[in-house]
Amino acid sequence: MSELEATNFPAEPTQSPPSHQEMALDDARRVKTLSPGMLVFKRFIRNKLAVLGLVILVLMFLFSFVGPFLSPYTQTQVFYKQDTISKDYAGAIYNTELRYSVHPSSSFEGGDRARFLLALGKGETVFSSGDRSFAFFEEGEGFYRIAELENVAEVMLGRVNPVGGYTLPPGFTEAFEAADAADEITFELNGETYVLSQVMKTTHISTQRDVAIASYSIFDAYRAEDNSLVGSYDFRLRSGMANVNDETSFTFNNREFQIVEHEGQVTILDDQGEPFAEVSDIIVNPLDQGEFLSVEFKALAREAINNRESEFEFTDANGVTTEYDINRVNTNYYIKRETTTTLINMFEFPTIAHPLGLDNNGMDMLTRLMYGGRISLMVGFVAVFIELIIGVTIGGISGYFGGWIDTALMRFVDLFNSIPQMPLILIFGSVMDTLEVEPMQRMFILMAILGLLGWTGIARVVRGQILSLREQDFMVATEATGVRTSRKIFRHLVPNVMPILIVTATGSLGGLIITEATLGFLGLGIKYPLASWGSIINISSDAFIMGTYWFMWIPAGALILLTVLGFNFVGDGLRDAYDPRMRR
Repeated sequence: MSELEATNFPAEPTQSPPSHQEMALDDARRVKTLSPGMLVFKRFIRNKLAVLGLVILVLMFLFSFVGPFLSPYTQTQVFYKQDTISKDYAGAIYNTELRYSVHPSSSFEGGDRARFLLALGKGETVFSSGDRSFAFFEEGEGFYRIAELENVAEVMLGRVNPVGGYTLPPGFTEAFEAADAADEITFELNGETYVLSQVMKTTHISTQRDVAIASYSIFDAYRAEDNSLVGSYDFRLRSGMANVNDETSFTFNNREFQIVEHEGQVTILDDQGEPFAEVSDIIVNPLDQGEFLSVEFKALAREAINNRESEFEFTDANGVTTEYDINRVNTNYYIKRETTTTLINMFEFPTIAHPLGLDNNGMDMLTRLMYGGRISLMVGFVAVFIELIIGVTIGGISGYFGGWIDTALMRFVDLFNSIPQMPLILIFGSVMDTLEVEPMQRMFILMAILGLLGWTGIARVVRGQILSLREQDFMVATEATGVRTSRKIFRHLVPNVMPILIVTATGSLGGLIITEATLGFLGLGIKYPLASWGSIINISSDAFIMGTYWFMWIPAGALILLTVLGFNFVGDGLRDAYDPRMRR
C-alpha cells in the first residue's frame, strides 16, 4: 500500500437522508404535483369571499330543498281564527209597494195590477184590463178594495135600458137618477151596490164583485200554522176594514179578534188574548235566507225603527239575550249583531308557531319562503341550462367552421341581441295572464322564455374561445387521426371552454334570479298558489303594508340579496381560480 494510501484522512461526514416531513397545501413541491382540478380548488378556497358565497348557496339550497320536508305546514295551507265581528243580520225598509190579496174564486194578475196602478195614478176609479172592467174604492189611507164590474144597464138619452137580459128591480131608475143628480158613482138598492161609469156619452150601470184588496200593510203570523189564515183574503179584508173604521175588534170564522195599536204597530190578538198576528208597514227580512226571524224579533225591530232608536235587545226562545245595532243607509235599515265567525288569519305578526308570521292569504310565511326558494332557484338553473345548450351549440359550430357559417350565425346572434328582452318578457307575462295559464305550466314557460332569450352571450364567449383553440397542436393531431367533426367540437374543444362556461353560468344565475324576482314583483311571474321570492314581495307594492307588516317583504328581499351575492362571490372566485396568471 502506498504512503498516500496509508495516510488516514478523517472520514467525511455522510449526510443522512432527511426524515419524512409533512408538506403544507401551499408548499411549492406539492403544488407542482397537484392536478388541475386541485389547483383550481386550492385557488378557490384561498378566496374568502368565494368560500363565503359557497356557504351562503349551500344554506340557501338546504333552506329551499330540505326545509319544506321539515316544515309542519304546506305552502298552500291556510290558517283561520275565531273572531267576533259586527255582521249584517237582517234588513228593514218602509214598504212603498202595494201588496195584494186576491179572492179565492177570482183572479187579479200582473196586467190587471198594472192597469190598476195606472188608474190610481190618474185618479180614475174605473179601469179596464182586457175584456174585464174593474172599479176600486179607497176604504182608508193606503187600503183599496178592487171589484170586478158586470154591466147590467145603460143610460142613453136619459133612458135606462137593461143589458144582457137583466131585469131592473122596482125603484132602480129612481135610485139611479138620485145618485146621478148628486154626482155619486155608486148607489144601493135592495142590498146591492151599483157602480156608475161613463164610456163615451153612455153611462154604464154595473154590479160589483170583490176580487182583491191592495194595501201597504205587512202581515206576520206569530205561529207557522196560522200563516195560511193570516194571509187569506177574507182575514185581511176583515182586519183591514176594522182598522180603517177604528174598531177594536172583529169577528172571523166565529172567533173574536182584538186589535191593539201601539206606536204605529198593530197587534191582532186571538180569542184567547194571545198575540195572533202583527201588522206593519215595515218589511223586516233576514239577509241570510237560511235564518228565520220570529215575529217577536220583527216587532222589536219595527218598534225601534219607528222610535228612531239605534239599538235594541232581543231574547230568543232559549233565553239568550243579544244586542242588535240599527244602521240607516238612505231608506234602508241594516240590523247588525256581534257574531262569532271563522276568518282567515291574515297579516299575523311572528309568533312561536309561525316565526315569520302569516301572509295576506293566511299562509305561513316561512314555509312559503322555503317553497318560493325552490321555484326561484329552479327557474334560474333550468334557464341557465337552456342557455348553455343553445349557446354552446351555436358558438361551437360558429367558431369551428368559421367563414360564411360563422358570419351567418353571428348575424343571427346580433339579431337576437337587438330584441328588447324585458318588454318581450312582460308581453309574454301579460298574454299568460289573459289566457289564464295554470301556475305550474306558467313556471315552465317562464323558464323556457328566460333561457331562449339569454343564450347569445354564451354563444359569443364559446365562439371566441374555440377560434383560438382550433389552431392548437392537439387539434392538428385530431385532423391527422381523422376524428369526425362533432367529436372534435364537443369532445376536444368544448371541454377546454368549460372553465369559462362555469364562470359565465354562475354569474348568469344571479341575474336570472333577479329577473324572476322582478317579474314576480310586477305580478307577471309565478302565480298563486305557487310562490317565488319575487311574487312574495309583490305585496310590498302597497305602501301601507310595506310600512306596517315588515315580515311580508324583508325576509324575501334578504333571501334574494343573499342568494345573488352568493352566486356573484362564487362566480368571482371561480374566475380567479381558473385564471392561469394567478400566483401559486
